[in-house]
Amino acid sequence: MLIAASTSASIAEFPERTVELIHPWGPGNAMSVSQLIAKAMGEELGVDMPVISTPGAAGTKGQKTAMSRPADGYTVFDGYVAPLVLQPVLGNADWTYSDFKPLHSAVSNAFAIGGRTDETRWSNFEEMMEYGREHPGELRYSSGSRNNLPHMVIAKVLQSYGVVAQNIPYTQDGNAVKDLKSGVLDFSFINVGNYIQDKPAFNIMLVLSELPGAKASYDGAPSIADLDIDLGLSGLAPMGWTWWIVHKDTPDEVTGKLRAAMDAAMQRPDVREAIEKVGFVPLDWDHTQYDEVVGPVSDQLSAMGNALKWEEDELKKLR
Repeated sequence: MLIAASTSASIAEFPERTVELIHPWGPGNAMSVSQLIAKAMGEELGVDMPVISTPGAAGTKGQKTAMSRPADGYTVFDGYVAPLVLQPVLGNADWTYSDFKPLHSAVSNAFAIGGRTDETRWSNFEEMMEYGREHPGELRYSSGSRNNLPHMVIAKVLQSYGVVAQNIPYTQDGNAVKDLKSGVLDFSFINVGNYIQDKPAFNIMLVLSELPGAKASYDGAPSIADLDIDLGLSGLAPMGWTWWIVHKDTPDEVTGKLRAAMDAAMQRPDVREAIEKVGFVPLDWDHTQYDEVVGPVSDQLSAMGNALKWEEDELKKLR
């Protein structure tokens, strides 16, 4: 009885100390945005909320680190799509998104297909696809590393148009951008950070998201919502995003306090403006919409994985 009473009192007084957010990536824009939200959420809770960078194994190291902590609400997971949904789809993790309690959606960061501004073979995405169909295997592009989310999305787009192109891997996005500018690559995935740093250098041909906020991040460039063809890409599936979550055994009362604090943080104008300033998009879905929004992402990622295999097989036929 004494233990039960003590536990109930502890839950009622939550939080009594620092709440940590486990972030699955190293320093960068994504971590900076998480720090913005965590600071505001900590202010709502009345405690500090540091962001702990735990990169490695395509984000799964951070996920496993968070999962190993007690289910007491003092550890929040920065549930990015790669460790939360993509790696389980690829068979590299033994959890699913439904194994956790959702707090609130945080942000999305779309990416785009971009080319050079001095390109003479085409002026827009549709013209490039026509060129690609007429010259199978000739186009060279980069998604950064191979078999990542940008590669999966671009492969699905190319498959939808029947265009076979060569994916050239790079260890650093900056090197891919340099090769795009010099003509080594015909097109490349361009993240918001690349775009904001050097807008005049890119012809953004297609924003790989149907969300209005993503289109705005690229100053109104054409998006997949503007195409006549159905790519089978919708919602959060074709972009980076995070939904903050906690261990499934976290007490409901504690989870409720965390949800209320994050909801309040995500509604603050100063937080939203700071997020948008770096090209990310603040999301408004609460915990009741988690299954509805995240569930379809898993199915679409599976289809994108099939597109990678299609690309590989089609390139082999051309050798």
